[in-house]
Amino acid sequence: MELNENARIDTSQVDDRRGSGGGGGMGIPIPIGGGRGGIVGIIIAVLVALVGGGFGLNAMSGGGGSDQGDNSSLEQKCSAQDALQQLDCRNTLYVNSIQAYWRTALPEVFGEQYQPSKTVFFSQNVNTGCGQADSGVGPFYCPADDLVYIDLTFYRLLADQLGAEGEFAQPYVLAHEYGHHVQDLLGTEAQMRRQQQRDPNSANTLSVKLELQADCYAGAWAKNATGTADERGQKIFKSITEQDIQQAIDTAEKIGDDAIQKRAGRPVNPDEFTHGTSEQRKQWFTKGYSTGDPKACDTFGSGQ
Repeated sequence: MELNENARIDTSQVDDRRGSGGGGGMGIPIPIGGGRGGIVGIIIAVLVALVGGGFGLNAMSGGGGSDQGDNSSLEQKCSAQDALQQLDCRNTLYVNSIQAYWRTALPEVFGEQYQPSKTVFFSQNVNTGCGQADSGVGPFYCPADDLVYIDLTFYRLLADQLGAEGEFAQPYVLAHEYGHHVQDLLGTEAQMRRQQQRDPNSANTLSVKLELQADCYAGAWAKNATGTADERGQKIFKSITEQDIQQAIDTAEKIGDDAIQKRAGRPVNPDEFTHGTSEQRKQWFTKGYSTGDPKACDTFGSGQ
């Protein structure tokens, strides 16, 4: 993967709340990632147990407020000559690419206008429209305020605890969360919630379908990422290699429900799956990438 050093990093698509304190206190566990758990969701509790601290993700917090970020430091950093060497600037550019893709793809494929969503960079704690959360929940999307949230230290946990060390794991994580934003815009997430209420016994199965679709949407973005550009028409990526795509696939495999349970020394229990097995996550990311077509991501009609 090679980013274009001439592409402008649009920091207006990020809300930098690091250092704001997140409102203080203890983070309240919230159901996230399209309302269910981000890229790793409930299984992140297992990861947190490996490194100590954190919370589970089973209770609804009942909403909450939000903080205001200060992007001045990020803007200065991301306009410097070495911007692409900085983790937060690279991730901002990934966000730019993902949203540039959906700005075109959503109306072309689904006939709906894309509504941008900011990514909130936070540290330790953060107030959201879904309630207060801490870093233990991992990256997530909150449908109540239409924002993606991430503590960038998550990538270190992803690499150190799960072995997902490749750089392309990072845009995959973000593209998955923006997949949940697309589901929110299309009404998929709300429809899935209604189905869960009508049929509680199928709640986990429906959650898996939602998460696998977000993986597939991430794959569709990856296929088209080299065609994304900044507002001046500068390409954001110079290249994305098969090795990069393999890094995303490896990450998808490592965060399958079964893989997480095995790593934690627990028996594999399909009744507890909420995001899909390693094979399913690999399969659906690969399907999105191989077709490059979000309409191929119909996990709800596939029998998966």
